Amino acid sequence: MSSSTDKPAPKPNRLWGITVILLLAFSVIAIITALVRHHPTPAIEINLPSAAQTTGSIQVGGAVANPGIYPFSGNDTVQSILDAAGGTTSSAQGTVISLDVVPANSESAAQKININRADAWLLQALPGVGETKAQTIVAYRTANGPFKTTGDLMKVSGIGESLFNQIKDLITVTDF
Repeated sequence: MSSSTDKPAPKPNRLWGITVILLLAFSVIAIITALVRHHPTPAIEINLPSAAQTTGSIQVGGAVANPGIYPFSGNDTVQSILDAAGGTTSSAQGTVISLDVVPANSESAAQKININRADAWLLQALPGVGETKAQTIVAYRTANGPFKTTGDLMKVSGIGESLFNQIKDLITVTDF
């Protein structure tokens, strides 16, 4: 005879189990997505001479918009120096940006202007290159692509051999 007080043991709720499995799967997918989308800032390499200087010049190279030599003081931050170099490039992810202090008596302190990257205002810093010639250089570069050699600058209207000889030691077509 069976008594009415004997009840079978309750079965685990299958819906609860499915919910837990779905929550775990969603958590794993969210973590993987977050890790894949994580973009670390580019590595910055700083090389200082043995004696720390409070003012001087710093050579900025690598994945920045305008590599070159920039003045700095003890109040400058790495970010302000990178901003002076036009900031990092869009391809900077995972590449190195180098900051090298230029010794005060260095002969390499003279910065060459990259005629493939320089804006018109920077080209005007070259002797004999005014606003009109600078705009002409930029327009030629835009229409014909980058210069392969500094001598190609003589293909630009208004840039002759005489002017080229004046500025040839002040220009470059390559980065450091």
